[in-house]
Amino acid sequence: MFTNPQKNIERLQILPGMKVADLGSGPGEYSLPASLMVGESGRVYAIDVQKEILSDLKFRARERHLSNLEVIWGDVEKVGGTRLADNSIDIAIASNILFQVQDKETFLSEVHRILKEGGRVFLIDWLDSFGGLGPEEKSVISPEKAKELFARQGFVLDRVFSDIGDHHYGLVFKKSDTNPRMGTNDTNNVL
Repeated sequence: MFTNPQKNIERLQILPGMKVADLGSGPGEYSLPASLMVGESGRVYAIDVQKEILSDLKFRARERHLSNLEVIWGDVEKVGGTRLADNSIDIAIASNILFQVQDKETFLSEVHRILKEGGRVFLIDWLDSFGGLGPEEKSVISPEKAKELFARQGFVLDRVFSDIGDHHYGLVFKKSDTNPRMGTNDTNNVL
């Protein structure tokens, strides 16, 4: 198994009442367990650009009676693209997405914008290209490069997980200050 979302998410200390954003949620491998952890008083926002995947996730959430999971068709590579309000999210999850993002600086600006002061982002990404699975070797973002990218956007490294899964790494960053590069965009926000 490459990575175990249930095991990984349990390390985040997600508490009832928290607001969690799953950026590039795909089929909801992190969104669904996070919904159980935040409880009825919390909220999980599953954000993706693929409408079909979100439609399926919405159906799966209904089947499980998870009324606290909201799917959002959004673009995480644009400031304001998540449609979430500034400083509204406790934890953002970015699983296997950083290597795919073309504009990494804008993506991280958007993550910074939506997180509350002291909010955390959990990054899970590929360590290498493995037998044709995962990203092409040129697209792999090393943990060191990820740390540099996040530091430039006003994040500080909080924790490192080396046993996140085969061919993966896990880093937790905290929002540390106001990011001077990002603008505010409160129009059409979900929260």
